[in-house]
Amino acid sequence: MAITDFDRYPLTFGPSPVHPLPRLSDHLGGARIWAKREDCNSGLAFGGNKTRKLEYIVPDVLAQGADTLVSIGGYQSNHTRQVAAVAAKLGLKARLVQENWVDWPDALNDRVGNIMLSRIMGADVRLDDAGFDIGIRSSWEQAIADVEASGGKPYPIPAGASEHPLGGLGFANWAYEVAAQERELGVFFDTIVVCTVTGSTHAGMIAGFAGQDRPRRVIGIDASATIEKTRTQVARIARHTAELIGLGRELRDDEITVLEGWAGDLYGIPAQSTLDAIRLTGSLEGMIVDPVYEGKSMAGLIDLVTTGDIPASSNVLYAHLGGQPALNAYSALFRQ
Repeated sequence: MAITDFDRYPLTFGPSPVHPLPRLSDHLGGARIWAKREDCNSGLAFGGNKTRKLEYIVPDVLAQGADTLVSIGGYQSNHTRQVAAVAAKLGLKARLVQENWVDWPDALNDRVGNIMLSRIMGADVRLDDAGFDIGIRSSWEQAIADVEASGGKPYPIPAGASEHPLGGLGFANWAYEVAAQERELGVFFDTIVVCTVTGSTHAGMIAGFAGQDRPRRVIGIDASATIEKTRTQVARIARHTAELIGLGRELRDDEITVLEGWAGDLYGIPAQSTLDAIRLTGSLEGMIVDPVYEGKSMAGLIDLVTTGDIPASSNVLYAHLGGQPALNAYSALFRQ
């Protein structure tokens, strides 16, 4: 099969915009940096990378006749917010398990930002004290059982949609979208930089780009602080997705790159480099990135460009995955 053989339910505006970041590029003094804006990709609750993934999952939801989307994330999960939006769009219910993945001392952590938006959209939000892990969670499995026990027909969507069999398709298609935009713009992005945690965004890109003629680096910047779990999951999802879309060969190990060094000590806790990246990107380009994901991948990009690991001759495409609503739960960091 090819990517075009899979049903896709449109939830995005179309191709997400690509634009240059000239002031950031000049400041870093190396490669030319562009951004592709998944944070502007949809009219559904600020969009984001999970909305693109859900386009390939919704046809299966509808085919199964489900009435409740059941998903999971942290208190400030971007993914569950996007699941809530899609449920509202489809006229379905949403049951969201929100675990305490981030030990962050903000008294409003469970009331502002993403979780507030999910509640506004009518989702049934259930808080859980369990900590962070990228694997399958018992609290999510219990929520699925609870919906069934109450007579509902649940459709399970794992954290980040990553462990879903179709979870990598959205960003495999993203890779083809990038190639089309390159032809329009007259530029070739030899390096892609993306944040990776549960893995299917990065994995889908790897699979999609692997079928193209021109080689490029697809660099995942770990923000999980559980690097080996993330590397293993990215590799597994990438290989599964490559097989789904008919790549016709095995992915090589050197095509799967997850770099550590910018995640800090714990998932969801910004390091100093995260905060520096947020302020630099905002002050130079007016582009807002968040403390959990994009601040960390931007910190990685900044260091890779300034050290020359990404050569000065490169054109870099930064995948902006969204996540800005979570900034509301980190307000104490930006009082000055």
